[in-house]
Amino acid sequence: MLDACALFAYIGKKPGALKVNEILKEAVRGHCRTLMSTVNYGELYALLLRDKGEEGALQVMFALGPLPIALQDATAQRCFRAAELKSKYKLYYVDAFAAALAVEHKATLVTSDSDFRRLGHGFRIAWLRP
Repeated sequence: MLDACALFAYIGKKPGALKVNEILKEAVRGHCRTLMSTVNYGELYALLLRDKGEEGALQVMFALGPLPIALQDATAQRCFRAAELKSKYKLYYVDAFAAALAVEHKATLVTSDSDFRRLGHGFRIAWLRP
């Protein structure tokens, strides 16, 4: 389960990029399933717009298309679960979508976003940086 900063690190070859690359390779081999909320995918696009402008952002998003990432829609049920997690853990709403999807699928959340430390020990998180 990836959040936006995990893919942003991968794209920018930032700390944690190799770990994300290994996860994606495992997904290609069929050893794991890589999920991402469409809300977090949109957040990635916003980050790219800021850094690369519209043309550059669209090029990167197009290049990501073949990656083995199963995008999950923001259903009403997921929106409510995200709102509950936002309220309980004081997360940004967009981050709460990543957390909600991880809970729903009993998945490990791959991130470097320190805001997820608020979730405590009940959540499985693979940190891209210490």
